[in-house]
Amino acid sequence: MKKEKPLIGIMANLLSIDNGAFLGSERVYVTDAYVDSIIRAGGAPVIIPPVLDKEVLNTIVSQMDGILLSGGYDVDPLLYGEEPKQKLGFVNRVVDEATIEVIKTAYSKGKSIFGICKGAQVLNVAFGGTVYQDMSYIEGSYIKHEQNAPNFRGTHPVTIEKNSKLYKIVGGDILVNSYHHQAINDVADGFNVVAVAGDGVIEGIEKSDAGFVIAVQWHPEMMSKYNNTMQELFNSFVNSCINKHI
Repeated sequence: MKKEKPLIGIMANLLSIDNGAFLGSERVYVTDAYVDSIIRAGGAPVIIPPVLDKEVLNTIVSQMDGILLSGGYDVDPLLYGEEPKQKLGFVNRVVDEATIEVIKTAYSKGKSIFGICKGAQVLNVAFGGTVYQDMSYIEGSYIKHEQNAPNFRGTHPVTIEKNSKLYKIVGGDILVNSYHHQAINDVADGFNVVAVAGDGVIEGIEKSDAGFVIAVQWHPEMMSKYNNTMQELFNSFVNSCINKHI
């Protein structure tokens, strides 16, 4: 009998509808690039709704073999002990609280976790870290981190720590795309910085005492269709889930 594919829960966002018959409604969504990347890697994607019912989230996470934290709006600074600054963008507290609950539940159950862009930031916050509310608040940052180029093209290099799990996956320094105006500030206890941009901005973290708990600041799902190295991130993530699949 053919073994079933591992279930990969993709943390969703809420999208408000501002016109038409469904004005005022909210949609639970993820972009299709996440779904496609997981399918190419051999996983079966499942969308996790951002709800605040802990029993519902626990039931969903318990059935997943891995959790993918997607990108999205800014992280609510109140969740890491700061007041909102002038350049903070849109936040959705419900999404952030639900995501943090999913992270903590998944980690407690030994699930693989892969964070992307905002997913990296909220993973860091879930374990006690903080976030720069805007790139302009980072002293010495000079690289353009919100690129004006096709999203599948890399626009700046990232240096990967050689003794890291991330390095074993990608094989060396890489060129990445960039679509963020926030970044990791204080790194949560138990995490290592494993990727940095030329201006010192943190581009990747991983948890030292866990299996696959890795997060990157760029968007590999936008590049993975055309870039084998980016697809390998998803391949390695899904492969780490296969051993946990019952």
